[in-house]
Amino acid sequence: MSKVILKGITWGHSRGITPLLATSQRFSELHPEVEIIWTKRTLQEFADYPIEKLTQLYDLLIIDHPWVGCAAATGCIVPLDNLLSEEYLSDQMKSSVGPSHQSYYYEGHQWALAIDAATPVASYRSDLLEKNNAPVPDTWQEVINLAKRGKLAVPSIPIDLLMNFYMFCTAHGNMPFADEEKMIDDETGIKAIDTMKELWSIVNKRMFTYNPITIAELMSSTDDYWYCPFSYGYSNYSRKGYAPHLLTYTDVVQFKEGKRLCSTLGGTGLSLSSFTQNKTWSIRFASWVASPDIQSTLYVENGGQPGHRAAWESETANYYCNNFFMNTLPTIDRAFMRPRYNGYLSFQDRAGTLLQEHLLETGNAEQLLRNMNELYRSSRRK
Repeated sequence: MSKVILKGITWGHSRGITPLLATSQRFSELHPEVEIIWTKRTLQEFADYPIEKLTQLYDLLIIDHPWVGCAAATGCIVPLDNLLSEEYLSDQMKSSVGPSHQSYYYEGHQWALAIDAATPVASYRSDLLEKNNAPVPDTWQEVINLAKRGKLAVPSIPIDLLMNFYMFCTAHGNMPFADEEKMIDDETGIKAIDTMKELWSIVNKRMFTYNPITIAELMSSTDDYWYCPFSYGYSNYSRKGYAPHLLTYTDVVQFKEGKRLCSTLGGTGLSLSSFTQNKTWSIRFASWVASPDIQSTLYVENGGQPGHRAAWESETANYYCNNFFMNTLPTIDRAFMRPRYNGYLSFQDRAGTLLQEHLLETGNAEQLLRNMNELYRSSRRK
């Protein structure tokens, strides 16, 4: 009997590849007739190559939730509710970390299982703050004060700036994308831009080339920066031995008294290609990896950042990573979920660049919003 070969594609960081290699190895040990081979790509490579084309090459795909609108329109991945029991999906929904599971439910179907959960959270070097007798910031003004001292790092490439723009729109009272004609109203949008200018006018300009991984590497390998106010969390850097210095992760600050920022949901889901010739084994592996038992043991033990709540509430999982999960669970539970309509990604790909150019060159906020809203309307017509 010939061996079943499943091919999967994921992203190249330890958080993305290592837990899948470990769980796939164990799955093959339990089922010797199956082998799962993973290919890794950078996050940028994922952005540059349409995932719908990757479905013709791979059985299993790690995806980002804004992509499910395209999936629904093209039919290139399998609706998992056709393959999994209501009981299983009900547990996934009940045990979701924030809206992670819900984010892959679109137009009546579940397009992926949330095996990885993330949102921008704060991180800091406790040793450096203690050494310099500096408290962990808890208010927006304290963030600004630390930035003025040159000790604050923040990812500032276009995609991260855009995610933070959504966060500040919410902080100023209105959710983005509530209207099909305007991504955000002018008053809220201008307030959000002005708030961002307050911070990004004083941070080191090299931050505009740094993504969340770069920031975590910088903070955990040098003593240059003490604190990051919001960056997609990576529990790897809060695990002993992963980097030279341990990072501590915590909730984002209060923007107004008693009201903390609501950051923008990230994470990834595991989906099945409609082109797979091995649907039975593919769904067996996917449902096994996403199960509470595997998420809270093998997956998290091997560097994963699970999507199942059982792992986030596990004392053992929190012991591995300096209470990363316990400290940031409130942040992800209130996270803002991006749109998923087919065409949204064309807006996301371009709007962040406009925002970055504005923050670097201090352009006209009203014109920026007009340009962003035009991009938004155009994306809705796709």
